[in-house]
Amino acid sequence: MYISELFAVICYFFLLTLIAIYSYKRHLTATDFIIGSRSLNYWLTALAAHASDMSSWLFMGYPATIFVAGLFNAWAAIGLILFMFLNWQLIAPKLRTTTEEYNSLTLSSFFESRLADTSGLIRVFTATMSIVFYTIYISAGLVGLGILLEVLFQIPYSWGIFMGISIVVPYVFVGGYLTLAWIDLFQGIFLMLVIVATPLFLLNKLGGWDHLFQVVHAKNLSLSLFPDFSFHSILQIIYMVFGWGLGYFGQPHIITKFMGIRDVKEMKKSQYIGMSWMILSISASTLVGLVGILYFQQGLEDPQQLFILMVRDSFAPFFVGFILCGVLAATINAMSAQVLVLSSNISEDFYKRLIRKTASSKERLVVARIGIILVGFLAFFIAYAKISTIYSLVMYAWSGLGCSFGPLILLCLYWKKTNKYGAWAGILTGGITAAIWPYFNAKIPSMIPGFFMGLIAIYAISKLTQNKIPPSTLQEI
Repeated sequence: MYISELFAVICYFFLLTLIAIYSYKRHLTATDFIIGSRSLNYWLTALAAHASDMSSWLFMGYPATIFVAGLFNAWAAIGLILFMFLNWQLIAPKLRTTTEEYNSLTLSSFFESRLADTSGLIRVFTATMSIVFYTIYISAGLVGLGILLEVLFQIPYSWGIFMGISIVVPYVFVGGYLTLAWIDLFQGIFLMLVIVATPLFLLNKLGGWDHLFQVVHAKNLSLSLFPDFSFHSILQIIYMVFGWGLGYFGQPHIITKFMGIRDVKEMKKSQYIGMSWMILSISASTLVGLVGILYFQQGLEDPQQLFILMVRDSFAPFFVGFILCGVLAATINAMSAQVLVLSSNISEDFYKRLIRKTASSKERLVVARIGIILVGFLAFFIAYAKISTIYSLVMYAWSGLGCSFGPLILLCLYWKKTNKYGAWAGILTGGITAAIWPYFNAKIPSMIPGFFMGLIAIYAISKLTQNKIPPSTLQEI
């Protein structure tokens, strides 16, 4: 059984390796490696932005919340869809044009140029926040891979996460931005087909919707988005929608994909393709959680395993391996995009800015690849400790990034009076609030206070210090 499953996985990764090797010669400079020389078409941009967003959260973390608490938790997904749409509308086209004007390869370098910060502090602050929260984010992906390999092949968890990092690091190391975009396109289509087809097949096999309704009712779970209209329920909806959705404005591994499109006029086409993919995939992920309620009527010790266990028990071994490559695809897409962002921070925002300002493009490329290895193994040790669930780790990192970067990106693009003092205040206020809030108040998502406190800090401090520094020449559009 294990041999057939393993053979399917090997075939899948052999194909990915061929893509990475083929594209190696196309990454000759740091600009090629970090942003693909802004050469992506609208299909690549759409799937790169969306597929790099969805990690093992799509197959494991999110369905587990539906399995445990019913359809009410789908408000988190609705929040993500709504705010990703706003991301395409408000951030994508303006960021693409302005980063090209400033010749910025990373968000940190964009902030430095946009805010005329000659001290380098903005660049260092933002790059530091990226490293802290993305390392946690990457560890969440490793936890998912560790669980998958443990359940599928009986591989010890520690070896599973080591294998996970051993998969991700080499092909990001070899490939780069354009390679990941092509892999995102391939894996995005593949994982969408897997996550749509699997629950529909299992639902039909288990007796259809009528049987599902009966089981859900018997377990006292709700299939309604509005189980009641009490103040508590409305508050919970707000928490889920904004607690997840606001984060989209500040996720560098997603937002940098907007920067790589060849022609900003094609952004609308990318939006239509990407949003269609997202709605189908998240709706199917919700159905995975519901089918899990029907499949595991006696409950499940670890709900994060429900998709893996349903597939393993319902399909022939080769197809089990093939289908579960969808989980690997989702996890690796996100981890690879995050590792690439961090390697870019290390080479552009630390090495070039602080250590060697005259570093050549090829020298920075070497540093970026070394950074990939360092970040990968730091994330490995966090995952090894297994301090939390996939859902919780992703939520923590997502909130930290959203609060650190989201308010600043919005105001840099839409308010010309934003200055470096306000930016420092906003980054620290938002990032620190997101980091410590869960330890003081677990009921209110840290995204909500962190995002708005960061926004207020940028506005207030920029106003108070407006006479100390001339406003940027960037005009409101």
